[in-house]
Amino acid sequence: KLEEFLNLTQLKTSLKEAILLDYYAAGFWWAKEMNFSLIQLLGFMDLLNFALENLSSKHMTLGDNLKELARAMAGIGETESEERSGLNSFSIEQAKAIIDYLVTSLFKHYKAYEYLFHGRREEPVISNE
Repeated sequence: KLEEFLNLTQLKTSLKEAILLDYYAAGFWWAKEMNFSLIQLLGFMDLLNFALENLSSKHMTLGDNLKELARAMAGIGETESEERSGLNSFSIEQAKAIIDYLVTSLFKHYKAYEYLFHGRREEPVISNE
């Protein structure tokens, strides 16, 4: 289902697409194991996408991406009289766990993801030999 949702059309032949599917699938299952509600699950997946888009599309450095993450997560845990939705639906403990997850899954491997999106790759040459 994620393959379809993410519109990954060359999954069997594209290492990049396979890595992206793995990234989102691992994040989804981690969030399910954390027993996030549907709203929290959506907010978490948006956050995964936000951090990855900052790297892939906006070419953000690790430091800039961390600053954007801090801005995005500012205000989590504050009580509001309005119905909580998105990132505001997380507790402080959940926010800390999310940060730990992002550090482990993305930020520790930032150079590898930078290479995935921006590194020059030679096309493989396939012949009859």
